Amino acid sequence: MTRRIAFQGEPGAYSHEACRKARPDMEPLPCRTFEETIQAVKSGRADLAMLPVENSTYGRVADIHRLLPESGLFIVDEAFVRVHINLMALPGVQIEEIETVRAHLVLLPQAEAFLKRYGIRGEAAADSAGAAAEIAARGDRTLGALASDLAAEINGLHILARHIEDHAHNTTRFLLMSRDADHTRRGSGQMMTTFVFQVRNIPAALYKAMGGFATNGVNMTKLESYMVDGSFTATQFYADIEGHPDDPNVRLALEELGYFTAKFEILGVYPAAAERG
Repeated sequence: MTRRIAFQGEPGAYSHEACRKARPDMEPLPCRTFEETIQAVKSGRADLAMLPVENSTYGRVADIHRLLPESGLFIVDEAFVRVHINLMALPGVQIEEIETVRAHLVLLPQAEAFLKRYGIRGEAAADSAGAAAEIAARGDRTLGALASDLAAEINGLHILARHIEDHAHNTTRFLLMSRDADHTRRGSGQMMTTFVFQVRNIPAALYKAMGGFATNGVNMTKLESYMVDGSFTATQFYADIEGHPDDPNVRLALEELGYFTAKFEILGVYPAAAERG
């Protein structure tokens, strides 16, 4: 039976590229929205979901931290994909013919220097891979797209310039989500634990909650806050730490966290990707 991995976007999207890299043996399933991607796994149409959570250039992906705790899914792996931006157009088109390029809004500023050098106007599209498909369909020689190598391959477009991003470090982190949690894996490498929590309404609750990680030598690699249900008084925190909940120091840190939290939920325990260094 074919196993599927769902992602948000058109075929050729960077999330599709992440699926190919992390699970080359699985069939990619494109979905219109993050919610549809999550639902594909919950309904059994897909076995895993590939969800982007943050980018080294433009920060966290909007709404994703809200969706993860509500999804009913669990993190079973992470993947890092280097975002290479390519200028592509119809076969035979020269770069001097390009007047306008279309790409997702977050991609355009990342290639600003290149576009300015050639006097090319950027135009926002809902999806970069979708913009590539649109160019192939329209047949306009003055129109280009900024997208992945995979998008050019799928849509039969010619890459006029490769890796035109302004920043060489441009990388997106993805989380692989499953219907079932898996806390059994330990392996020989570093493990990661991701969780969300809300602190109790007492003075210095967050400061006290974080103290257990410091005193027990647990490295917290991410801590972000976001509002819950649009309220200015209810704040939820999303955290990544190094280690497994069964590690003695992690267990002690989480026990101490429990004294100062009104809500705590582990979203996943998974191996750290090699790209973390």
